[in-house]
Amino acid sequence: MSTRTPGDVPAGYDPADYPAFAVTVDVVILTMVDGALHVLLVRRGQAPFAGDWAVPGGFKRPDETLDEAARRELAEETGVDAASLLTQFGAYGDPGRDPRMNVVTIAYLAVLRDVGAPVAGTDAAEAALVPIEDALGGGVELAFDHRAILADAVARVRRDLEVTGLATAFVGATFTLAELRAVYEAVWGVRLDSANFRRRVAADDDWVVPTGRRSRPGAAGGKPAELFSAGRAWQEGGPIRRPRRAQRGM
Repeated sequence: MSTRTPGDVPAGYDPADYPAFAVTVDVVILTMVDGALHVLLVRRGQAPFAGDWAVPGGFKRPDETLDEAARRELAEETGVDAASLLTQFGAYGDPGRDPRMNVVTIAYLAVLRDVGAPVAGTDAAEAALVPIEDALGGGVELAFDHRAILADAVARVRRDLEVTGLATAFVGATFTLAELRAVYEAVWGVRLDSANFRRRVAADDDWVVPTGRRSRPGAAGGKPAELFSAGRAWQEGGPIRRPRRAQRGM
């Protein structure tokens, strides 16, 4: 860690010679709700873009790191704690992206199984989980360049779903194969054959491990589905490849 003090500024250096700009953080939280991919958004309570939706975020304070700022802003604006899961995925600094001044934002991403009930705070008038198709398809107005940031986050998750164990972050410690398949279908926007999915994922215990237990009976009755836990292979990648047609269309 640097131990520089203000007295270490090189002789002849004047910060006023350079354009001033601010740094913000923006946090994309993705989760599954009723089999559909959702994003956590806040409705802005003040200008600019008052009344529009946005991903949680705000200005980095001089005395905090980027990670600390992301955790703080997420907690203050939504009440959600995802401190251990946040990862940076992009930086955005196009001129004019913020009408107030020149602002560079660092974007963070986290996938949560259960966001709970978001509670708006600080300058957020409302916090809610919004379907991705509404957020990206124009069903809601997004502030700043947040539609582009969200699109990049979803693209990142679509790639990671194929090459990492990210799918298991969307489900609990135990899950049904239908719940796991729903993650791929929602994120990729495809329909996967259930029998083929089961053969690929449940062929051995490397991917999913039978727990010997079953889920609770559904409202329609029938035999409860078998519950599984994640096997060790998820640490090395994912068992399902994204259909080529979905890659071209998304």
